[in-house]
Amino acid sequence: MFTGIVEEVGRVIARQGSELTVEANNTIGSSKIGASIAVNGTCLTITNLDAETFSVDLSPETLRRTNLGALTAGCPVNLEQPLAYGGPVGGHLIQGHVDGTGIVNDIKPEVESRLFTFEAPSSIMRYLVAKGFISVDGVSLTVVERYPTAFTVTVIPYTLQHTVLGTRVPGDPVNIEVDILSKYVESFLNRGDISRI
Repeated sequence: MFTGIVEEVGRVIARQGSELTVEANNTIGSSKIGASIAVNGTCLTITNLDAETFSVDLSPETLRRTNLGALTAGCPVNLEQPLAYGGPVGGHLIQGHVDGTGIVNDIKPEVESRLFTFEAPSSIMRYLVAKGFISVDGVSLTVVERYPTAFTVTVIPYTLQHTVLGTRVPGDPVNIEVDILSKYVESFLNRGDISRI
């Protein structure tokens, strides 16, 4: 479980087959082999580790669901260690189970912030509501507006400077995870179990 508060922007060192190796400084200090780490919002298992880099394996499902398959050496990635029970939740609860990818459609300046518009498939849009939680590349954000095939979020200067969202341009794919509560509610309603809640 994660919170969507990115701790560090790491850099891809290599991608060999299903193995991805990332350079990091702050995020891996207390990590160990077998531990989880979020890379662009995707929960992965550390399979190799030294003082400055870690490696993870990308499963076929991860490659289907996320933008990680497009990463090459030099690409920046958002990194976050898992939430410790009892620790502060600065964003919202994120599983690291990416629902799918969206596309950056537009970026407009709003004073010093930026208003991002993302296109997303109906399988994602069905769970979004204005002012609800959304995770984009592992960053906890608030939906400003929801449209039939797109949604907007405001990204403040700090987030632009300290996450990969500051490097995104129209056309870029992004990982999206919706709020898990909306999926549970849908599941209960579809099974007719709402009377038991």
